[in-house]
Parts: sequence; C-alpha cells; structure tokens
Amino acid sequence: MPSGLFLPRQNCYGVCFPALASQEPDPIASSPAIIETRLEGGTPVCLRRVDRGDEQRIREGIARMSPRSRYMRFFSGAATPPDWVIDRLLDADGDMHLAWGAIDMSVPGEPAIGAVHAFREEEDRELAEFSVAILDDWHGQGLGKILTATLLLEAQAEGIARFAMNTLAENRSAIAFARLLGGQRTGSDGTVVAYELLVDEALDRLRQAGDPPGILAVFDAFEKM
Repeated sequence: MPSGLFLPRQNCYGVCFPALASQEPDPIASSPAIIETRLEGGTPVCLRRVDRGDEQRIREGIARMSPRSRYMRFFSGAATPPDWVIDRLLDADGDMHLAWGAIDMSVPGEPAIGAVHAFREEEDRELAEFSVAILDDWHGQGLGKILTATLLLEAQAEGIARFAMNTLAENRSAIAFARLLGGQRTGSDGTVVAYELLVDEALDRLRQAGDPPGILAVFDAFEKM
C-alpha cells in the first residue's frame, strides 16, 4: 500500500476545497475546515466536510464498494442507490446533518475512500442517527475510527449527546464497533439491531485507545479550535 508524504496544507486545501485554496480556516469556527492525517499503513488522507460538490465522488465511491459492503451499509446491494439516497447524503447543513469524508491524497484523482454521517432528530436535538461507510480496500486501516472520532467531536461541539445506530443483525463488525464505542443495544426486529451510544463516552474510549496513531491528529485539530 502506498504511503507517500503529507501534502502541504495549501495543496490539501486546493484539493479538498478548491474555493478555499487561498484562504485560511475561520478562526471562530467550532470545528476545523480540514484535517490531515495518515492511516495505519501510512497513506496520507484529507478529512473534510461533505458538500453538494461531492456528488460524483459519492457515486463513484458507492460503485466501488463490493455488493456485500453496499448491502451491509444501505441494506441493498444495488450498485447505484436511488437519487433520493444520494441527495440525502449530500444535504449536510452542519446542523441537522453533519457529514465528513476522507480523501486519499496518495493517488491521482484523490478519490473518496470513506464517509460518516449524523442525522439529527427534529424531536430531540441531542440525538442523531449515525452511519459510517468505508471502501473495501481500506478496511482494517483505522479509517472508520478516524472518521468516527471526527464526527463525534463535531457533534459534541454542536450539542449532540447521543448517537443512534442501526445495523443488520448479521453485520458482526458493525456490532463489534458499536460495542467498542460503548453502545448499548436498544432493540431488534430480528433483522435490524439498534444501538445507542453516548458521544462523550465514545470519544473517551477512542482517545484512550489512541489506535490508530493517526486518530491523535483529529483530537489535536479540534483542541486547537
């Protein structure tokens, strides 16, 4: 797996936010605009919020997932999700919908390799539905933990205290991840299992574990805000 070097901050801004290539992050923002870190194998990645300009990256990323991974994430193995699903993933406003993506900075085209989402409940603004998707080639590199820590930190800053997670009962890795974060099972219909976790506790668990090492760059970036 290619390792490469971290790109200079201006280059990362140019790739992740073309319109911000000559700008600095807003000093009063509650979350960093971008985060540069590396995965377990050394691959440099750029983390940033998802926006409307990411439609092609999202479509290409979903198409690159294996049918099994698409089924586990979307409860369907279709290579192309309905347009309403894509629209929902892109509609991140920083309040009702928080979303971060990871871009591989080591290869031409800088493809998206994973994303996390938190959809806030209208009736309970301290609760959000959590989901994560990582492309198959990047499983086992710590990207899921890195992206999850990023989302949890922004959620904490935005006043979200709890995440709800729904996964297929057969998805053992997702269930193990929920438990690693301190998630407690709240129900099941036999096909889908529901978990709920506390944002503060999940962050404490990830911070104390410090695994993968690249996750520390995420905590550092938010602590500097």
